[in-house]
Amino acid sequence: MYRINVLKTLTFLFFAITMSVSATNNSDEVISVEQESPVKNLKTEIKEYISHHLLDSYDFTLFSYTNDAGEHQYVGAPLPIILIDNGLKVFSSSKFHHGEKVAEVDGQYYIVHHNKIYKTDALGTIEYNEEHHATNEKPLDFSITKNVVFIILVGLMMLFMFSRMANSYKKNPIPKGIGRLLEPIILYIRNDIAIPNIGEKHYRKYMSYLLTVFFFIWIINLLGLTPLGVNVTNNIAVTLALALTTYFITTFSGNKNYWKHIFWMPGVPLPMKIILAPIELLGTLIKPFSLMIRLYANITAGHIVLMSIIGLMFIFKNWIGSPLSFGLAFALSLLELLVAALQAYIFTMLSALYFGSAVEEHDDHH
Repeated sequence: MYRINVLKTLTFLFFAITMSVSATNNSDEVISVEQESPVKNLKTEIKEYISHHLLDSYDFTLFSYTNDAGEHQYVGAPLPIILIDNGLKVFSSSKFHHGEKVAEVDGQYYIVHHNKIYKTDALGTIEYNEEHHATNEKPLDFSITKNVVFIILVGLMMLFMFSRMANSYKKNPIPKGIGRLLEPIILYIRNDIAIPNIGEKHYRKYMSYLLTVFFFIWIINLLGLTPLGVNVTNNIAVTLALALTTYFITTFSGNKNYWKHIFWMPGVPLPMKIILAPIELLGTLIKPFSLMIRLYANITAGHIVLMSIIGLMFIFKNWIGSPLSFGLAFALSLLELLVAALQAYIFTMLSALYFGSAVEEHDDHH
């Protein structure tokens, strides 16, 4: 049984955390409630709720409600804000009160606008250019957002699970507890993904990464289906970090045959070599791009469709439409469970294919 290299997990998690950025909010579009019908107002509220659900945030909110005084109340926990702006500034996100207030720190004022932190004045003034983009100065932001918290939690969860699993194998070769669930999956990744695509000779050095990326994507996707509002893999910066990790491993693993078949293909006429070389080189860049977009688009689209169908229950408000929407949402939730595992499998499979092509020892005379 393989002892999983947890350093790979931590390195890859650090990569994802440092590149994780917040999505853009569309809070500039102010809609006049008085001029719209109740149904249209409800549709707008549902649309805004879905957009908010998909965004990363500087605090962790389970739910919110409006009290008798008409004030918004939030149930959750603040997260640490870490800024570099003429020195290190560390404070709690509660100062922003969920983006509704200006935070004053060491004589400097900051505001959350479009889910990003800008410098401002005591009144929270935001200046715009001709294209209506904010022109306020942005400090260097290393804040621990909601997505980053769950990236770290999943990393610690994996470290705990597989460390216990590795220790149990030292005492008894028969799996116990969660090992009974994990061992068949690990053996499947080894026997049906790594060995066929990379080869018996080279697959071992890639197993730690393949296992790490599979379980990370799978677990983080499953958390995205819970009411916690965690949607890490629908942040394109995170999927970019995962894709770049695969790309760099492939690039630095490439042997002379790999690069020869990219820049100077054997058995191809000279004019065709000159034409095909830039195309082949472009192909090496398209591969990580496809990994990034596939994972991001599938997870994001699934969440939007599922929440849109749930929102239909509040629009129909009758005994026919609402049960139908609920039944369809339930069926899609089961499908999303499959998609969560399928996207982890596809990412792992394609990574193994790329590694295999990089270390393959070609026979030019075949």
